[in-house]
Amino acid sequence: MTIGAGILLIAAGAILRFAVSDSIDGVDLSVIGLILMACGVLGLIIGLFQTASTRRGRAVSTTYTAEVPPRR
Repeated sequence: MTIGAGILLIAAGAILRFAVSDSIDGVDLSVIGLILMACGVLGLIIGLFQTASTRRGRAVSTTYTAEVPPRR
């Protein structure tokens, strides 16, 4: 999951949890919002770890050697 998807889930969950006052029979929108926020936080943490691990693994070290002409 990408960082953007995690943020999107957090935002959608917060809207359902705090801003929606409608009700549907048999469905608790507040609980669904809480579940979406929890999944978004988990996805955000996983995305951050993936980003950090790929950036750390891409470090490249290059060594240049120059040929020295022999002495006369």
